[in-house]
Amino acid sequence: MGLLALLRKLRASSEQELRILLLGLDNAGKTTLLKHLANEDVTHITPTQGFNIKSVQSSGFKLNVWDIGGQRKIRPYWRNYFENTDVLIYVIDSSDRKRFDETAEELSELLNEEKLDGVPLLVFANKQDLLGAATPSELALGLALQTIKDRGWQIQACCACSGEGVQDGMNWICQTIKKK
Repeated sequence: MGLLALLRKLRASSEQELRILLLGLDNAGKTTLLKHLANEDVTHITPTQGFNIKSVQSSGFKLNVWDIGGQRKIRPYWRNYFENTDVLIYVIDSSDRKRFDETAEELSELLNEEKLDGVPLLVFANKQDLLGAATPSELALGLALQTIKDRGWQIQACCACSGEGVQDGMNWICQTIKKK
């Protein structure tokens, strides 16, 4: 076996790295989700004033997850993180019905960003454990997800605090990337 063939084999067998952008409005549960993915304590979370980065392993992938704060004053800076994004995760507080229009507008703007063209979208319908939380199908309709034709997308019910549904979403990401 030649050196080039050996290098190709080593590269193919090493785990693939993915850059994941984790966005959503403030208080949606982005940092809790990230801490759960990293197997960290989720009992004391404070609002993200800038960004958090964690690398986590999932299904043979090294996921470099960028959690960017969702406060209104920070959102204009999201575009500074779009470059080389492999997957966009958008987190929604399913119980905060007063902000559904705002979150739909933000997601729509993200999906129209040139640097995010074709990037797969995973929407976590978070806080499903709370009374009155909208179902994933309600959110999908409200966000008009069925009209998305330029990328793969999935909406996943979850509870970031307990981790319920989180691994299902991460599995979707890994399967989607493997198909590419």
